[in-house]
Amino acid sequence: MNTRKVVFLFWSTFLIGTISGMLMGLMLDFNTHMQDLRQGQIGGLFMLFTGAGIWTIIAQMGFFAYLTIHRFGLGIFKSLKLWNRVQVVLILFALFDLMFFRYLAFGTADETMFDYAAMPFFLLVYGVIVAYLKAKDTNFTAFIPALFFMVVVTTIEWIPALRENDMTFLITAIVPLLVANTWQLLVLHRLHEQPK
Repeated sequence: MNTRKVVFLFWSTFLIGTISGMLMGLMLDFNTHMQDLRQGQIGGLFMLFTGAGIWTIIAQMGFFAYLTIHRFGLGIFKSLKLWNRVQVVLILFALFDLMFFRYLAFGTADETMFDYAAMPFFLLVYGVIVAYLKAKDTNFTAFIPALFFMVVVTTIEWIPALRENDMTFLITAIVPLLVANTWQLLVLHRLHEQPK
């Protein structure tokens, strides 16, 4: 992969992730932002852009960190089959922790741990869909690594927002993360393809 392709990956990811985050932020608080625009104030839109851009850059750092970790994992375990098993265990841990630790931090007396299962379930379903698309475009051995990236790495990237119990903040963080991670994962192999 040459420098031009790396620059394309960076800027295309940044634009797609940031725009998606801005649109989600606008949808979640449309009236406030429209009122600000009518009054000639663009500070709110600038904050939306900045916030979505930061989450997108976090997603890009996570992606390149995962590419390195994946290579280390293959080197340490000497077998894709064994490394995939380790990744499956880590996926299960991440999903359980996403439910358990949020319940521990924010659960009330009338809630159970399973009341906090919606987020991990959504992340798993979304991750399975993206991993299936990646495996379909490349080969089946890409399914587990893609699922690991979409679930575990996205959860790690999401931690600053998960420390708050604000659904708006959680959504405005996860949208650019998921969009950027999906784009990076599904476009990478296309950038590696050699021209015919």
